[in-house]
Amino acid sequence: MTYRICFVCTGNICRSPMAESVFRARLAEAGLDGLVEVDSAGTGGWHEGDGADPRTVAVLEENGYDGEHTARQFQASWFSRLDLVIALDSGHQKALRRLAPGPEDAAKVRLLRSYDPAVGDDLDVPDPYYGGTEGFEACLEMMEAASPGLLAAVREQLEGWAV
Repeated sequence: MTYRICFVCTGNICRSPMAESVFRARLAEAGLDGLVEVDSAGTGGWHEGDGADPRTVAVLEENGYDGEHTARQFQASWFSRLDLVIALDSGHQKALRRLAPGPEDAAKVRLLRSYDPAVGDDLDVPDPYYGGTEGFEACLEMMEAASPGLLAAVREQLEGWAV
């Protein structure tokens, strides 16, 4: 049995591919990469088929992560095969919950930064698209900070499956 996670931002070229790459690396380090499938998508399809933003790729690769990516748009039909849908900001969370076919699917949508115990009330990962490299670096830091909590939550789910 495979646990499936999808990270979602607006266009699937900045935040969600970055979160996907970071979390995929954490899963590999934990030896869980064979049990958990990770991908990403956007709430919109403007960039479908494009690679990640060059600034995303540069920041990822400079920090030892994979920058390979092809953008796509999230589809409501995916909820049935996903265990967890991770929104990068509250706007994505609202859009995904509206798209969910039912309350069970809407409950699968969580904010990434909710897994970082050091975060206060602002759980949004800001959109770095219109800024410089420093915004992408800040996003990476937020994703790395949330990854241990998300990894712990996924481990708990897998233990519940008696893996």
